[in-house]
Amino acid sequence: MSIDPEKLALHFGLSSNADAPLHLGARYDDTGTFLSDPGNTVICHLEPGSETEEALFDARQRYLGMSDAHHLAFTAPESLHMTLFQGVLGRRRSAPYWPENLPLDTPVPDTTELLKQRLDGFAAGPAFSVELVQAVPTGLIVEGVSDSDRKAMAEWRNRFADLFDYRHPDHERYQFHITFAYPIRWIADERLSAWAMMLDEVTEDIKARAPVLELRAPAFCAFEDMNFFDELLVLDQEITEPSEAA
Repeated sequence: MSIDPEKLALHFGLSSNADAPLHLGARYDDTGTFLSDPGNTVICHLEPGSETEEALFDARQRYLGMSDAHHLAFTAPESLHMTLFQGVLGRRRSAPYWPENLPLDTPVPDTTELLKQRLDGFAAGPAFSVELVQAVPTGLIVEGVSDSDRKAMAEWRNRFADLFDYRHPDHERYQFHITFAYPIRWIADERLSAWAMMLDEVTEDIKARAPVLELRAPAFCAFEDMNFFDELLVLDQEITEPSEAA
């Protein structure tokens, strides 16, 4: 699959985006420095030492090699992960982003501990395999390899939503991803074709080297910013035969 030029322009092109990027000034500043933005989340880190890790590190370097890479704020390579379920953010204290029946002024560390306690005795969830769909300027769009994998990922998300007592508006249509960077400034229109070519090459390379992405088991994590996700509790997965990439 090649990146859609119209979607690339719509989501990242300068002439199509009058507003500043969503997280600029809250998660990172205009120099690309990440700011304190504490919260928690459930993620799958990359498997250390795997071909997947090597392929994604190489891809990240391709992004950094673009002449306008300074328009992006890159996270530390060690932080690369796929988010399975969005946790809470200290700066986002309102329904439906905050657990019901939990006071909105609860400190983030206390909220993290309370949610961690709810995971005590959490039963093993179904195993799933993930593949790359397409590289985009901020990272990689991914999804379950097969229909059963996609259903397994949805099951995990539904169980977390029930356990944690909140469900984001995009719960059913959440787009799984692996973030490399966040936009500081939008891409100049005349640069979009060069980005599209690089992104398609990265997509082809990763799919060839890591048709099924090697991810660690889901883990409930705490973070202070986007550069490090501390695994507080690794969650078991049922053991099944891995899916093969289509």
